[in-house]
Amino acid sequence: PDGPLDGRIGGCLFAAPKTPRCPATCSCTKDSAFCVDTKAIPKSFPPGIISLTMVNAAFTEIPEGAFSHMHLLQFLFIENNDIQTLSKHTFRGLKSLTHLSLSNNNLQVLPRDLFKHLDILTDLDLRGNSFRCDCKIKWLVDWMEKTNTSVPAIYCASPFEFQGRRIHDLTPRDFNCISADFAVYETYSFQSLSVESYEFNDDQYVVFAQPNTGICTVFIWDHVNMLFKTHYNITSRSAVYCKPVVINNTLYMVVAQLFGGSHIYKWEEGPLRFVKIQDIDTTRVRKPNFIETFQIEGDWYFAVVDGSKAGSTSLYRWNSNGFYSHQSLHPWHRDNHIDFLEVDGKPRLILSSASQPPVVYQWNHSQRQFAYHSQITDSGDVQMVKHFWVRKVLYLCLTRFIGDSKILRWDNQRFVEIQTLPSRGSMAVHPFSVGVRQYLLLGSDYSFSRIYLWDELTQRFQPFQELNMLAPRGFSLVSVDNKDILLAASFKGKTMAYQHLVVDLSAK
Repeated sequence: PDGPLDGRIGGCLFAAPKTPRCPATCSCTKDSAFCVDTKAIPKSFPPGIISLTMVNAAFTEIPEGAFSHMHLLQFLFIENNDIQTLSKHTFRGLKSLTHLSLSNNNLQVLPRDLFKHLDILTDLDLRGNSFRCDCKIKWLVDWMEKTNTSVPAIYCASPFEFQGRRIHDLTPRDFNCISADFAVYETYSFQSLSVESYEFNDDQYVVFAQPNTGICTVFIWDHVNMLFKTHYNITSRSAVYCKPVVINNTLYMVVAQLFGGSHIYKWEEGPLRFVKIQDIDTTRVRKPNFIETFQIEGDWYFAVVDGSKAGSTSLYRWNSNGFYSHQSLHPWHRDNHIDFLEVDGKPRLILSSASQPPVVYQWNHSQRQFAYHSQITDSGDVQMVKHFWVRKVLYLCLTRFIGDSKILRWDNQRFVEIQTLPSRGSMAVHPFSVGVRQYLLLGSDYSFSRIYLWDELTQRFQPFQELNMLAPRGFSLVSVDNKDILLAASFKGKTMAYQHLVVDLSAK
């Protein structure tokens, strides 16, 4: 027989296993292999190889476990190639590796935790690569701060702000890798004109005004299933706004209706139900559009915005057992929306209207009423005015149905326009913050609604994300069970709930 005979068992001859040869593109000694122009990582090497060098390789990618059959390897030099991509597990199984060189390749990024299991690695050479110093390399910066492995100086090739910087000199704080996303969390089958959230007896609720059924639907947060479920329906004919207010641990619901008058309901604990306790004067409020609740000097008020030509936006004040008519504002101006805010400690209301620019009212302490203060000029067709604060600076957003919406900043004497945002068919706007991130959601009847994110550097809003919702009329942010959920009332489509998800771009 051909080949060496190694022994005889039971009268049978058997051949000794062949010793793996040195691959054709490599030259080998007793303990090392040097490979040139190899088309792939060879599948086998002679035993005892502890050093492997690969140059001018004819491949650009190294897959996972490519060297796992070489568990004795101590020195690995992959140098002067066009290697562009490594798998996260390229070096899996190399428990004995002490020296690794990836110098003079075409690596721009390295997969996260590439060197995690190289427990005794003492020397790592990454020179001569065009590293892009963005969030995908943040882990390497962090690893180099903590490792005992010696790593010669390497430099950033891009982006522009880091070009030529030594990667050793960067810190994890140099990378802004936390982004966010608004993802659909839940879809409700009904249309809605308003959405308001509130807490009561340690539970989280939202209430929607439904135009098709005319009712107010109250949902309660289910902590087990992590969603809102139906809790109670306030039967009404034509609810356009349902506004909750908690006074002295008692819950009231102001229900504004297009027909049949508007009413105030009180929640009773036994039996659990809403009971109508009061009607709102129909001669004043004929076409309600919006309700705002607020406190001044310890007293509770609510304002009903009236959009008819004959009615009047009206204020009501709480007086121990009910709300009483307190003041009429702005008659016959077809009002759309009202926003309560405090400017330099002085309570103010900003009333937006279809027939004239927004009007500012200021509280008169001695008369205990609001008095006309000023107009926000150069702004017609304002559907809604909402204020927000960024680092103790007051801003307004004026949203318009036709033309640009505007961002104004308070400069201690007046509001000054600082930015315009394109808006087509915008009826609703909602400034809100999640953690340190300040957002602005601008609804649209004709295209995608847009979320903007406040940029500290430019002191302006930058486009962030588009949301597909039909005819949005109101928004509310609910934070519960470590979730931030944005609810959107839709006049012509399904009511939507979006979850604000924080995304670490460096974790991929």
